[in-house]
Amino acid sequence: MSDLPLDGLLVLDMAQFLSGPSAALRLGDLGARVIKVERPGIGDICRSLYLTDTDIGGDSTLFHAINRNKESIALDYATPADRDLLYRLADRADVVIQNFRPGVADRLGVGPAALHARNPRLVIGAISGYGADGPWAGWPGQDLLAQALSGVMWLNGSADDGPVPFGLSIADMLAGHVLTEGILASLVRRGTKGVGAHVETSLLEALVDFQFEVLTTHLNDGGRLPNRAKHRNAHAYLAAPYGVYRTADGWLALAMTPLAKLEAVLDIALPGDAFLDRDHLQSIVANRLAQRNTADWLAHLRPQDIWCAEVMDWPGLLASEAFRRLDLLQSIPSRDRQVMTTRTPLRIDGRRAQYAAAAPRIDEQGSAIRAEFA
Repeated sequence: MSDLPLDGLLVLDMAQFLSGPSAALRLGDLGARVIKVERPGIGDICRSLYLTDTDIGGDSTLFHAINRNKESIALDYATPADRDLLYRLADRADVVIQNFRPGVADRLGVGPAALHARNPRLVIGAISGYGADGPWAGWPGQDLLAQALSGVMWLNGSADDGPVPFGLSIADMLAGHVLTEGILASLVRRGTKGVGAHVETSLLEALVDFQFEVLTTHLNDGGRLPNRAKHRNAHAYLAAPYGVYRTADGWLALAMTPLAKLEAVLDIALPGDAFLDRDHLQSIVANRLAQRNTADWLAHLRPQDIWCAEVMDWPGLLASEAFRRLDLLQSIPSRDRQVMTTRTPLRIDGRRAQYAAAAPRIDEQGSAIRAEFA
């Protein structure tokens, strides 16, 4: 689509794994041309980072999900000729994305100072694990480790569960979104003031920002720790009945509802304070909701303006009419099969961008790019 907001911009994706490449993916979905710079022979380590044993053309499904609609060139920064080509690419680029460990890019001669010296208008985005300096700077910037250090695991699970990690690479994905936001803002400033930028974030910063609501409560509440509910905790700081409950044939999520209203609708007594007696009240609600099927409860609760929803699995979501209407999936031809994956979550002027290009092979466009930037 040639009328997307970033059409005509060139992005160099020098990152690997999830966080940096996910930011490049977002920029590509907004219309930018994305050239992925990979190591010769090995490529992005994400190519072999398997979520399951599913293989698509020799690469993991994870790699295909995050690197669609990109071109690939393989460069060895230790080789003068390859480093010079990288410089030429950066000279004409609008955005460069990196996620080296602190100091590595500078040591290789491809860090922000070297690239900005050649192209002052360049917007350089960098993601680290825990910031550019400090006692944690050299530690591996890996999602589970960042979750462990951030405190976020104590918001998941119920009171007796211990720390519970998220079932997604939330640090990587959130850091990618944060970096994208900073890059887009810097591109706007470049358009008005003609200057580039060095945009930085980290997995830890993204996770702290993710917790801004509850962390602010903690900081202004005498430093008390979050108190997770015993009955299928959904939010450590929200009172009963907020949570997920088993029904006779499935699960039901129940959001904020005044207790008096819930008592009348469910025909139960809920004695006590909605937060101080949360565990006791939730157990009463749980016993009542277990008596009927999910569909029965939805038909009974929704007309009375009780905020609730069925807890669906992926097959249920994908089969729903609501999901179908969003048109969030696309089928992309790859080397040996069609890859079914997601589309951008944005619509611009009523349209959602769709691309037919699958994730590239290592150096797939290398010859063409070398000729173009010779």
